[in-house]
Amino acid sequence: MGKTLKNQLGELVEQHKDLKAPVVVLVNPQLGENIGAACRCMLNFGLTELRLVAPRDGWPNPAADAMAAGALPVLEQAKLYETTGEALADLKFVLAATARRREMEIPVIGTGEVGAALRAYAGDGVQTGILFGPEKAGLTNADVVLADAILTYPVNPAFQSLNLAQAVNIFAYIWASAEGGAPPELFQKQISETADRDNLVRMFEHLEDELEKAGFFYPPEKRALMAQNIRAPFTRAKMTVQEVQTMRGIIKALAKGRGRGQR
Repeated sequence: MGKTLKNQLGELVEQHKDLKAPVVVLVNPQLGENIGAACRCMLNFGLTELRLVAPRDGWPNPAADAMAAGALPVLEQAKLYETTGEALADLKFVLAATARRREMEIPVIGTGEVGAALRAYAGDGVQTGILFGPEKAGLTNADVVLADAILTYPVNPAFQSLNLAQAVNIFAYIWASAEGGAPPELFQKQISETADRDNLVRMFEHLEDELEKAGFFYPPEKRALMAQNIRAPFTRAKMTVQEVQTMRGIIKALAKGRGRGQR
């Protein structure tokens, strides 16, 4: 008996996972219908790895199954995470699909450049990904600061409302239609040895924990903003594993020496 269409699609999904195509990460998605529709958009253009961060209505969600239709293999193999940091742990280049954040020093890349950058990284075996926020409010600054760059779409400024699945569809098309070549100058730095997000986030938490003990975060209501301002430059630096280890050693040494008298 021949393979069913579902089995064939399942094999296709597994094959594409080895191509280092971008991972799609939906942060706190609200409607199961949008998650299912996003799966269809992804598979249409060859993206097969979906990660979900704390969906509002829980998981699994029957409403997503109905909308995924023929793209059920993408949906069924989606991975669930509690936090954005956990979902990005193994990625080395991350985009945040959102409007420009003027209060944050994060590079902005347009749709004309992003495809070449992602294709170049895929060719080098670098795992990339993109963040999409919840339908109502979008990504928080705490999510965006974990990204290497912000991706903006040239939408009508008088009507910027874009459905979650539509936003995923635009990105998937950009990926599928992009040609290989060198990434734009901003992203030409070799990042094959860049630390994974897991190592980077652990360093952030280590540093912020010691700063908390030292009374750095004052007043308390500004802690979140101060932490974001600390994380942004380290993310832009694309630190290597060795650099992260060195930084953590520095933090540990400073913390250990806290309270010692002057020589």
